[in-house]
Amino acid sequence: MRDIPSVSIKHLPVKKVSGFIASPALDILSVEEPLEIRIIYGPAGARVQKNISVTMRTPGNDLELALGFLFTEGILSSREDVTVIAHLAMACEFDKENIVCVEFSDRFMPNLSQSERNFYTTSSCGVCGKGSIQSIRTSSIYSGLGCEQELRLSPETLYQLPRKLRLAQSNFSATGGIHASGLFTMEGETLMVREDVGRHNALDKLIGAALASDLLPLDRYILLLSGRASFELIQKAAMAGIAIVAAIGAPSSLAVELAAEFGITLLGFLKEDRFNIYASNDRILIPTSHEN
Repeated sequence: MRDIPSVSIKHLPVKKVSGFIASPALDILSVEEPLEIRIIYGPAGARVQKNISVTMRTPGNDLELALGFLFTEGILSSREDVTVIAHLAMACEFDKENIVCVEFSDRFMPNLSQSERNFYTTSSCGVCGKGSIQSIRTSSIYSGLGCEQELRLSPETLYQLPRKLRLAQSNFSATGGIHASGLFTMEGETLMVREDVGRHNALDKLIGAALASDLLPLDRYILLLSGRASFELIQKAAMAGIAIVAAIGAPSSLAVELAAEFGITLLGFLKEDRFNIYASNDRILIPTSHEN
């Protein structure tokens, strides 16, 4: 799977004001552009092309984003069902690098019952356009897998992760305005990190990369989110079989409920010396504290 290199940051002239003095300068911003995801499916001789979604994203890793999106939406269940995934190469199409087409084998029929979306999704909303709450709760093929795994994790390992994520965030260090999702081993080693202006896009890119590398289910890895843990991020994590999710920010109440439902260990406010446990705390090895 080969991606087309894209510019993810842009230099723009600004006026910087310090006190009462304004001076010209260059600022670096994260690029935000629309990406349209199309699929082609059906038996030979009766192929169907369908526009699935348009999402506002940071260019780069577009093929991983499309693959991860289709998987976490429940439309696709295996990388083997994809025959071609590429940016649209038709010369007559406007802005062709912002369109990714995913072609399925003629024996595979995608599950479109859960994809009742409008064709526009903002970078800040991973479930906008859904027709109902029921359609948000996409059924995971790895449901319950995390509960069966014997996972034990020490706080010392967790405390290392925020720093490692920051070091791997090249775009954030340049712009200060981009989200990241990082996948780490149980020993705290960085496996992969993906960035995007949309937090749900960053996670879709990460899961798409893992799917393309045949790493799923991700039940033996730690997912770290650079921001808050919202419902749609926990839902995507559950789809990929992730058992441990940590966030630099706060979880939402619905995210906590969903994590408990799927047996996911959910941590919030992870810093270099502290965190909160919101669900499935039996996987974290912490000595019992004694109050005076």
